[in-house]
Amino acid sequence: DLHPLVISLMLSPGSGLFMAILVQMSIAGKSFIGGTTELAVAANLMVGSWLWQDTAGIPRFSAGSCRIAPVSVKPNPPSSMLPKVMSKFLDSTLQKVLPGLLCPAVDAVLNLVNAKFSTLAAEIPLGTSGTLKYALLNPPLMSDTFIELDLKTIFCQKEGKEVDLPTDQLSLASLPPKRDAVTQLILSAGFLSAELSILQESFSLNISNNMVLGLLPLVTTMLGALIPELSGVLPPSQPVVIEMREAKAPVTTIAPDKSFVQLFSTAEFWVSPSDAAPESLFILDVHSSLDVEFAIAEERLRLSLALRSLPRVALASSSLGTFEELPLKGVLADIIHVAYVPSINRVLRRGVPLPDLLGITYQRANISGFQVG
Repeated sequence: DLHPLVISLMLSPGSGLFMAILVQMSIAGKSFIGGTTELAVAANLMVGSWLWQDTAGIPRFSAGSCRIAPVSVKPNPPSSMLPKVMSKFLDSTLQKVLPGLLCPAVDAVLNLVNAKFSTLAAEIPLGTSGTLKYALLNPPLMSDTFIELDLKTIFCQKEGKEVDLPTDQLSLASLPPKRDAVTQLILSAGFLSAELSILQESFSLNISNNMVLGLLPLVTTMLGALIPELSGVLPPSQPVVIEMREAKAPVTTIAPDKSFVQLFSTAEFWVSPSDAAPESLFILDVHSSLDVEFAIAEERLRLSLALRSLPRVALASSSLGTFEELPLKGVLADIIHVAYVPSINRVLRRGVPLPDLLGITYQRANISGFQVG
């Protein structure tokens, strides 16, 4: 009859984990002197283990030394009623039996922990854009108060191509101070930029007039009114479609007060007559600056963007000749705010999968931003 265990854990700097387990059990059986004897046994199980990194980049615990130190053996009838030779027999027998009985249980527990570590490297779909998985970048580091795991993220596009990520290590001095009894997960701006680059193909959107109701109508007459030099070459009152595409990988900046995302897009303006094939009018290079907010939902990090400004709008090519594109900037900003950014946010609503590490839950996590100098 095994009583609930009393377990004390200590981190061993540079190696792994030291466990001191108070084991209490009752053993009943037939006595050599007749009748039934019950033993109330208490023993200290002392186990050393080390934490290492396997070839797949997964943390692993391995058991080291395992020692048993009996604390007390209380027989019923009391030991005073047993011959001294019997007491010595009990002590020596327990010293031999208990290690073989209890030490394998430690291996079983560590195997269960290792099985939970294995989920770290599982491939997680990122919608239809690709997959993500985590692995250790370096062997685990142990201090006397916490374990530090430096993770690398492996992004693969849907065709199987791996996305390059920066592997520069952040110094511990640059990170937020570690709080006692709190698990901290630190995600870099490079990680979030890579996540957005995987998803950027899903950001593409064709914007038509029915998607920007309440704004200036998306027709050639509107373009001619804004850019007079085009009024003579544009077909009158024809629907216009704006094709938004991401031209370069997004860039994320994390700061204490506000975080930002930079998008580098093309906006291609098409005239779309009902009786003819669409015709490209011109293409604008558009640099957008957006505020980003973070939230945790369903064990994922969710990003939400809001347009801040358009630092740059420049004419990239035109079938109508050159013109001054500045009058289009305000209208384009309104269109991006009303149609394009909400479409991107719908893609981002799926969230970024966070590491599945020993069953940690993120639902009550506190989110804070900081800038690493």
